[in-house]
Amino acid sequence: MDIFIFLFGLAVGSFLNCVIYRLETSQSFIKDRSFCPHCKHVLSWQDLIPVFSFIWLRGRCGYCQKKISWQYPIVEIATGLLFVLSFLRYDLLGRSYLLIFAIIPFLIIIFVYDLKRYIIPDKVIYPAIGIVLIYDLWMSWMSDIPWMSDILISAFGAAAFFAAIVFGSRGRWMGAGDIKLAFLMGLVLGFPNILAALSLAFVLGAIMGVGLIILGKKTMKSEVPFGPFLVAGTLIALFWGHELINWYAKISYFGVYSY
Repeated sequence: MDIFIFLFGLAVGSFLNCVIYRLETSQSFIKDRSFCPHCKHVLSWQDLIPVFSFIWLRGRCGYCQKKISWQYPIVEIATGLLFVLSFLRYDLLGRSYLLIFAIIPFLIIIFVYDLKRYIIPDKVIYPAIGIVLIYDLWMSWMSDIPWMSDILISAFGAAAFFAAIVFGSRGRWMGAGDIKLAFLMGLVLGFPNILAALSLAFVLGAIMGVGLIILGKKTMKSEVPFGPFLVAGTLIALFWGHELINWYAKISYFGVYSY
């Protein structure tokens, strides 16, 4: 079953690459067949086998010999691994792994698109919010657990936090897309995992920012997209949020009493 889910994830990842590219070019990702972005040659089925076609073609288009971006196999493998991880830990947060399967593709698209274009597309973030919100409302209605209020508090609280940063800095530090992404994070994670995700995002962002400055790739005034760090924090908190929170509570407990 794990192998089947991984292969299914590879196929989904291949489709996500198509979506990302066509979002960038404002093309439909449903109507037209896949083609090489360089020579526009329509690709055959042998060219579209996730990961294996990239290896077989040695990272080059079989028609124009232009290099194929490493984004394609990386996204495919990452999607496959995340799908398997979701299946193995589907009981986290009491959520169905089917919901997690539905949300992971949106998070991957946001990660890659914001990393490349410095923007979180509304065509992606709004459907993701709608899917999770409908699911949470349905689960709250079907069960006796009053978790909807906690989830909404987490979502609006995270969005309000980023809204304060965006409006306080007049958009210089973060963009409005981060507010929408924070709202989605709150819906997906709830409390207290949203705290773990936000903390991780800021820590990862700080480490990466300092590293890029040291390497001379960026300066203190350079713009760095924050969406990828929020997505990374969300995925880590989704799978290991409770463990991280318990670990932090444990070291804080011992830290207080040892002092």
